[in-house]
Amino acid sequence: MFSMAGAALFLPFLPMLPIQILLNNLLYDISEIAIPFDRVDAEATSRPVRWNIRMIERFMLIFGPVSSIFDFLTFYALLYLFGAGEALFQTGWFVESITTQVLVVFAIRTRRPFFRSRPCGFLIAMALGIVAVAIALPLLPIGTWLGFVALPPLFFVYLVLATAAYLALVEVTKGLFYRAGWGGRG
Repeated sequence: MFSMAGAALFLPFLPMLPIQILLNNLLYDISEIAIPFDRVDAEATSRPVRWNIRMIERFMLIFGPVSSIFDFLTFYALLYLFGAGEALFQTGWFVESITTQVLVVFAIRTRRPFFRSRPCGFLIAMALGIVAVAIALPLLPIGTWLGFVALPPLFFVYLVLATAAYLALVEVTKGLFYRAGWGGRG
């Protein structure tokens, strides 16, 4: 929401159409259907956990801006590297947004480095499937109805690099978050 509000301040158009926002939310929700079937790290279930509202607040206040940094980087890339007009901007941000928001689940689902924790295959399949759908939508006939346009091939190079950088920054931030004791029990 912070990214949406920020973009609305300087763009002469909506950063994402209402139908695109709803579709983004629906696709994200579908990707997370697999969470109840996920494998949890042994240390996460070794003793009871109490909800810690302060920790959740700190988590949101730290990781929300990290996500927004990459949204704003995408805004810059779309406007200045790809010369995006309204439809290309909305399409590019939709794809970047769903990609990062779905894949970050692998980092935040564990206190371990994400590559040292094994999610269930169903979660992996759902996440990758939804990212594939988001990337394919602009190329399908329904994409036009949703306001999407085809993305330039170089956008996908940007998408891979930005997503990798985002996940790396989330991992570093997560490590600092838990080492600083902001995440409760360690």
